[in-house]
Amino acid sequence: MQSETELSESSGGIASFESFDGTAIGYRHLGSGPPVVMVHGSGGGLHSWEPVAEHLADHFELWTPARRGYAPSGPGRSPKRFTDEVQDLEALISKIGCPVHLVGMSYGATVALHAATAGLPIRSLVLWEPPLYAAGEELAPVLGEFEELTANGERRRADRLLAEKVARVPAALLDLMDAGESTDNEPDNESDNEPDEAPGWRRDLESMAADSVDVERWSAVTVPTLLMRGADTWQPMPETLDRLAAALSHVTCTTFPGQMHFAPSVVPEAVAAEIARFLRSS
Repeated sequence: MQSETELSESSGGIASFESFDGTAIGYRHLGSGPPVVMVHGSGGGLHSWEPVAEHLADHFELWTPARRGYAPSGPGRSPKRFTDEVQDLEALISKIGCPVHLVGMSYGATVALHAATAGLPIRSLVLWEPPLYAAGEELAPVLGEFEELTANGERRRADRLLAEKVARVPAALLDLMDAGESTDNEPDNESDNEPDEAPGWRRDLESMAADSVDVERWSAVTVPTLLMRGADTWQPMPETLDRLAAALSHVTCTTFPGQMHFAPSVVPEAVAAEIARFLRSS
């Protein structure tokens, strides 16, 4: 007889499990077939992979957790490290009960790389543009400024900081982003229904600041890997991905013409088709 939690999982509802340190990790579980765990990026959540997942659920069993720091998961301990999220994935894979395909988006792709070198039972990796250049001590002052801005309720300035100093969005795109926003002397009116991403971003910055920009270390990844990118994504992402592709021993590279970092949301059906094609052959 199924428990209430198992019933909610089978219908695609939100369930949760307790990770290694007691942090509750919320997730959705849908579809049937080989198990696939999909890890979202910074500023994301349960919704992040949804546009892609709906095109995969007929052929794969999908597990989409909200990483620690992102609702409905708990905040977890601070400072966070990538090892914490690897252990979260280890707990989830243990719950699943067999090796999985691991799919990561942006920061979530960096988590997936860490998981692959930690000895977790992973059949293959799918990586969408891991920002491996955003790491190290240079992010410590960014973390401090972000904490100050969010404590003062200056959400727009905090978003601009992340885009400029972490994502390294080009100035022209930053100006377009600002053009659609209110002036700085107007209050940041956050919707009551909009999740607060600041705790998750703060934890992610903690992990990135403690990490290394050494791309060659990922030569330790031996599972088949699909490395995806947008053709129009700005530097230093393309240069970093070229170095990652050279370091990986068993890699397939796919580029989406006319797309940037946001392709999984912009062209989800095309992204899902590439993922499905790769997973079927892995």
